[in-house]
Amino acid sequence: MKNTIYVGNTQQFNAFLLFYIVVAAQIGVGIHGFQRVLYEDAKQDAWISLVLSFVFAHIVVTVMMKTLDMFESNDLYGIHLDIFGKYFGTTLNCIYCLYPLFAFIAIVINYIEVINTWVFPYLSPNFLCLTILIITIYAFTGGLRIIVGLCFFSFFFILWIPPILIIPLKYSDWNFLLPILDNELKDIAKGVLSMTFTIIGFEIINVIYPFVKEKDKYKRYVHLGLLFTFLLYLAILLISLTFFSGGQLSKTIWATLTLFSIIRLPFIERVEIITICVWLIIILPNLCLFMWSAYRGIIRMKVISPVKFSVFFAIIIFIANILFYKRSTINIYDKYYGRVAFFIVFIYPFILFLLAWIKKKFRKIKTAGEHNNEN
Repeated sequence: MKNTIYVGNTQQFNAFLLFYIVVAAQIGVGIHGFQRVLYEDAKQDAWISLVLSFVFAHIVVTVMMKTLDMFESNDLYGIHLDIFGKYFGTTLNCIYCLYPLFAFIAIVINYIEVINTWVFPYLSPNFLCLTILIITIYAFTGGLRIIVGLCFFSFFFILWIPPILIIPLKYSDWNFLLPILDNELKDIAKGVLSMTFTIIGFEIINVIYPFVKEKDKYKRYVHLGLLFTFLLYLAILLISLTFFSGGQLSKTIWATLTLFSIIRLPFIERVEIITICVWLIIILPNLCLFMWSAYRGIIRMKVISPVKFSVFFAIIIFIANILFYKRSTINIYDKYYGRVAFFIVFIYPFILFLLAWIKKKFRKIKTAGEHNNEN
């Protein structure tokens, strides 16, 4: 098909690495405090909303992969050009490039707020933003293989979370989960919607697909990545729901960090501070993937070096960080970004698949007609 990307062997990576990419893309700043937002909607049935959100994510990612399989080695930006034509497709690509930009902003402003609240209250947010951007640019300009390596490396900084959460279990009361299904279905559905900000990231496969070597194996690793993330979020949520009372959880902004704060180890007094500092390694591949996703869309329209693009991208992020520095403005941004992300990640793939399927059918009919005319 048209607009197909031809990727050399030196740029490709093995399919099993998609597991680490999906996990790295999904686990970011949302894990620090998703429990409060989810509890406000679904109360003690919040875990049901979490389960449903990941079931929906598996369905959506299946639709995404079916769409990608129709277009050989093409990414989402190429699919837009193929289905909608040069002009409207380019317009859609421009709009879609804004999505990773907004995602990047959300991660940065939320992480900086956590640092200013828990670790360095008097450190300038602008200095923190500049530091994060310099580190991200350095990693991003190394290329996709470096970013994939970061995803693999950061995975091992996540593995210590489940074992250490066993400590709060002895203070948990499992009666807080009762009664089950006591809330209305619309409240549980609202909980599914509120999980959008936390679990998005897997849509990176729309852009990274052409760079995967074994395209006959990649699907299993994407689903396994989603499964791992689901189990981690479920474990954290269940411990939070049983450790905090309803009133406490609704007032706790960063429930995960609060859980860490009660842990005392012989060699570490403040586990949550170590967690926040180490979390930069966990969100770094997250940031790089979103920057890279935006870059892949831009070079479809204009040839630009990664360094120039990353500097321009960083300037926009830095300006946005100056605007969003209060808790109230960050909450508003997260709320509206979550709604836009829900449409882009969970609704649009179905529309795109339907349009791709229709166009594929028309092409078959047209090809068959031309073949008959020749005969």
